[in-house]
Amino acid sequence: MSKTSLKPYPAALVFGVPGAGKGTQGEILSRIPGFFHLSSGVIFRKLDAKSEEGRIVREYSARGELAPDEVTMRIFKNWLEGQRAAERFRPREHLLLLDGIPRNLAQCEMLKQICDVKLVIHLMCDDEEAMIDRIRRRAVLENRPDDASESVTRRRFEVYRQESLPVLNYYPKSLIKDIESTGIHSHVLLECLKHLVPVLLENFPRDEQGRRVKDYPLPPLPKTLDGWRAD
Repeated sequence: MSKTSLKPYPAALVFGVPGAGKGTQGEILSRIPGFFHLSSGVIFRKLDAKSEEGRIVREYSARGELAPDEVTMRIFKNWLEGQRAAERFRPREHLLLLDGIPRNLAQCEMLKQICDVKLVIHLMCDDEEAMIDRIRRRAVLENRPDDASESVTRRRFEVYRQESLPVLNYYPKSLIKDIESTGIHSHVLLECLKHLVPVLLENFPRDEQGRRVKDYPLPPLPKTLDGWRAD
């Protein structure tokens, strides 16, 4: 966080197994005023492959493993501050939606210096094979070689169970909202909004222009959500 910030940014985690739809919901929600979606996967894929950070991230991703915590959090912090400097992320009116951050308990501790987690949206799916199939289909559509490898994908699920799942025990149970993610995207979206909107209104009653957040007009959403990503 920049030196001028007085306190951590209010944030909500969009959490779940690989393929649960974190990216899909985050991308849709980012079209609604008041929400700012930050996806570690999107950030990582935009890294220069020739840079040291890009090389490290790709090396670990190719094995289905998490990049080192210090590297991950440095990339996250620098990208977020870049978005703030460009005024795309506006701390006085945006609730951060964190997708893919934090991935383990060490990152939870490091995140405390940057973000104040107000809510955890837990996208649930008990059918691991269905998620693996969803990831395979996405790999073909979006040309993601790592996702096309079944061994790498299954390793990602192992890492999730070992390192990421304990994140749910880090935060108070009152902050965690379980949502079944295998339904149609629009239904999952409505369930997410049911929990996110009260947090948005509580933390951002008015934006920088003094407008009431609850009076924001909603932008048009896609007529169909079937083609959206499922991270």
